[in-house]
Amino acid sequence: MDLEAVKRSLEVAGGGVTLPAAGLPKRFFETFALHGISIDLIERGHVICSMTTPPRLLNSRGFLDGGLMVTLVDLVGSAVFYSVGLATSGVSIEINISYVDVAYIDEEIEFDAKILKVGNTIGVSTVEVRKKKTGKIVAQARHAKYIAFPSKL
Repeated sequence: MDLEAVKRSLEVAGGGVTLPAAGLPKRFFETFALHGISIDLIERGHVICSMTTPPRLLNSRGFLDGGLMVTLVDLVGSAVFYSVGLATSGVSIEINISYVDVAYIDEEIEFDAKILKVGNTIGVSTVEVRKKKTGKIVAQARHAKYIAFPSKL
């Protein structure tokens, strides 16, 4: 067991840089992740967005970080609920993602989100992440949401 390797993998590169969380703008992370994304299609129950993979979203191996990809899936998979007239995108209760390929720097990818079901309290969307040039699938996801409808009382 290499405890030092575990420690090194979790420490901030550069030796303990502290981020001023209190000084960051509201919704900083969403802005960081979504910067550069384009909306290509909005239809009832269907949204397609695309972006060119930027250096800031790459992992140490040089391709789109899996955590950031699931963040983008969360954001696009939530936005599609507005396309069916809901006043809220709800709260994520489950995101399941299967990674089948990678996206490299400057590669254009698209996020194709579709509503599978909107019930009384639960909604489900799917998001397919593809390489725009070839259509090759990078990841497939299912996103379940608790949808808090306003009370009729």
